[in-house]
Amino acid sequence: MTMAAFAPIPRDTHWGAVSVVVGSGIVTAIQIGKTAIATPMLQTDLGLDLTAAGWLTGICAVLGLVGGIPAGTLVARAGDRRILILGLGSIVLGTSIGATAPGYSVLLASRVLEGFGFLLVTVAGPAILNRLVKVGQRDIAIALWSCFMPAGMALVMLFGPLFSDWRTLWGSNAVLVAAAIVTGWAVIPADPARTSASWRRTISDAARVLTSREPVLLAVCFALYSLMFFALFSFLPVLLMERMEIPHDAAGLLSALATGANIIGNVGAGYVLGRSARRSVLLAGAYLIMGLAGIGIFLPIAGNTPTFLFCLLFSGVGGLIPATLISSAPLLAPSAALAPVVIGLVMQGSNLGQVIGPVAFGGVIGTYGWTAAAAIVVIAAMIAAVVAIVISFYGGPNR
Repeated sequence: MTMAAFAPIPRDTHWGAVSVVVGSGIVTAIQIGKTAIATPMLQTDLGLDLTAAGWLTGICAVLGLVGGIPAGTLVARAGDRRILILGLGSIVLGTSIGATAPGYSVLLASRVLEGFGFLLVTVAGPAILNRLVKVGQRDIAIALWSCFMPAGMALVMLFGPLFSDWRTLWGSNAVLVAAAIVTGWAVIPADPARTSASWRRTISDAARVLTSREPVLLAVCFALYSLMFFALFSFLPVLLMERMEIPHDAAGLLSALATGANIIGNVGAGYVLGRSARRSVLLAGAYLIMGLAGIGIFLPIAGNTPTFLFCLLFSGVGGLIPATLISSAPLLAPSAALAPVVIGLVMQGSNLGQVIGPVAFGGVIGTYGWTAAAAIVVIAAMIAAVVAIVISFYGGPNR
């Protein structure tokens, strides 16, 4: 395995390139969130139920279920910038096909291409930051990177209702991602010269990561967070429209505010981790608060305003989790050269939750109503808190 992905850090951090990397993540996240705000339009145009709509979100993560570690090894072999651009290109292709899809099956297939691109971008992004950012500033950079998902979803929740139909939304996003490709190629510094590695060595490295306790537990934590996050935000506009009886554009605005609260938590994580907070305690506390907030969201125990405040709490506190998990990946890697592979494994966990969350919750809500979702959120939160504490038994004082 080459060390090129973690080459010596330059004297001056390329903050312009960091901004482009984060921006690429944001436009990638927009593609994940666009189905949530477009669900009412898709229901009208294609006659979809919530389970089918959930698959349009969850299918994007299917490749990530098995492709995270291979993507990590691909980054180490082919170069992080090249893989980032490849991922964005796959998203452009998938989004363009989706915009002209004659029916649900082709639209679903196009989402697989978008999911492949999402996987590559989310694995290559942290590797680029790790290469370009000085050691003392990496927690800040990773915290900014961790904002990409809520920022992208908030933007599409805010502006999605302005589009007259979902096909126009898809087509506009293809242009947006194409612009990110051009900018990324122009601004992100090229990788250092790379040395080849045999596939036997690559497989050996992947096996080493898979048999390491801490990286696996880290992936489990991300899977449970992703399940909880996407379980709510894949259907939040629909929930608000049904509970509060508000129009589509108002639901989009409130959903954007709730999703944007996650950014506060992500940025806050960079500050807290910089003060040497215990990662296990931070994670466990955030999971438990998310679980309690989930009860207030899904159970009809409060009025409209308190329910929305619970959404803000769920999102804001939950934002502490991704930055903590992603920044922990290099710390828990068996070796520095295996950090991209560990990031790939962690993203596999994220994708697992992203698949299970929308699909399972779409089915549960459609069959039993919104209240049934509360039990799943609480159980996931409790399991995640226990796993976070277990990780501390194998890490250093700040893990």
